[in-house]
Amino acid sequence: MSSPDGAPAAAEAARDTKGALSGLRVIDLTMWFQGPVAGQLLADFGAEVIHVERPQGGDLGRGVRSIKALPVGDWNQYFLVINRNKKSLALDLNKPEGREVMYRLAAEADVFLSNVTVENLEKWEVTYERLSAINPRLVYAVGSGYGHFGQITRPSFDLTVQALTGLMMRLGEPGQPPIYAGMGSGDAMGGLMAALGIVLALQARRRTGRGQFIDASLYGAQLFLAAPSLQAYLATGDQRHARQQSRRARRNPLWNVFPARDKWITVCARNDDDVWTRICGALDAAALRDDTRFATAGGRREHTADLTDAIDALTSTRDAAEWLARLADAGIAAGPVNNLAEFAEDGQAWANEYLLRTHCDEVNREVTVRGLPIRLSKTPGAVRSLGPELGQHTEELLVDTLGYSWEDIGRMKEQGVIL
Repeated sequence: MSSPDGAPAAAEAARDTKGALSGLRVIDLTMWFQGPVAGQLLADFGAEVIHVERPQGGDLGRGVRSIKALPVGDWNQYFLVINRNKKSLALDLNKPEGREVMYRLAAEADVFLSNVTVENLEKWEVTYERLSAINPRLVYAVGSGYGHFGQITRPSFDLTVQALTGLMMRLGEPGQPPIYAGMGSGDAMGGLMAALGIVLALQARRRTGRGQFIDASLYGAQLFLAAPSLQAYLATGDQRHARQQSRRARRNPLWNVFPARDKWITVCARNDDDVWTRICGALDAAALRDDTRFATAGGRREHTADLTDAIDALTSTRDAAEWLARLADAGIAAGPVNNLAEFAEDGQAWANEYLLRTHCDEVNREVTVRGLPIRLSKTPGAVRSLGPELGQHTEELLVDTLGYSWEDIGRMKEQGVIL
């Protein structure tokens, strides 16, 4: 058996398990989702990510045990997964002594990552100007809401930014309410963009020897999510690219979703005569094939609503698995529209470790978590541990990394500087 790059499987056993970013030290002053997931991506690939939290309760994400008042399990999956592979330093930045610890840490770090407000960064005296003066090689990354410039100052959430970008008005059927893509998708993309910006800045530092400031906003990330439709609108000004589109009004009716008896299926096919003949064969639709309205690509496009209704009537008579097998035999790209429960049982996701099992200390058992979206054959990432307890690594970091004495630690605990 060989690996994807052609190396024998035995050689893969000797690969560097420390990760591609091993040796990098990241200060992670983040909370909630957008910022922490950026740090999680860096930690997954081997960076030492130090999650700096307030001693009084820590990252607010530690309190998320329900979503919209509904419990989401007996372990804090929200915090523990997005802060996996990290260390926790409980440090009060409201105290001068706490800020001094931060300055010593910044002097030893490669990256400072934050998504807290500008007001807090200024109050805690951990701005780019202050930290880069201490360490000119420091890459300073901020996950903002709307970008570093402009006039918008209101709070940003995944929902509010999706609304602003036009993404919500592009989803769903005409005449129906805008659809929020949900699932923190914009936050996740914002975190990914921050991680990408950090890696780019680190590469530039290898050439220049200098760090720099990075802004990776929710606004910019969600515009990237909408990139194909956004660019089509910018190029043409055609409102078709900017508003909701009915599945019964597609310019290509064969690139669509259709109801099977048990679930929806997708069909992704060119609108040409050969493909149309093969689709009709797979659907046992001789009458549809012989209908003069649908005999040409132009006719099918002109009568999209009627054609969509006719295909709906056929596909709704049998289960998805049968239609998908028939379409596959006909060489037509098609697939199921799964829900998350069905995805969680998908062997493809498990084979690629997009889903995996790991131990959770909080409940002392194996739990299922999302894995890594990227596979590196020589320096792979890994889920080594779930999120740390609040302040779990404070003493280790202060003594081993920063050189504080145990007397210093005792004094800072008495003062409430550390937990």
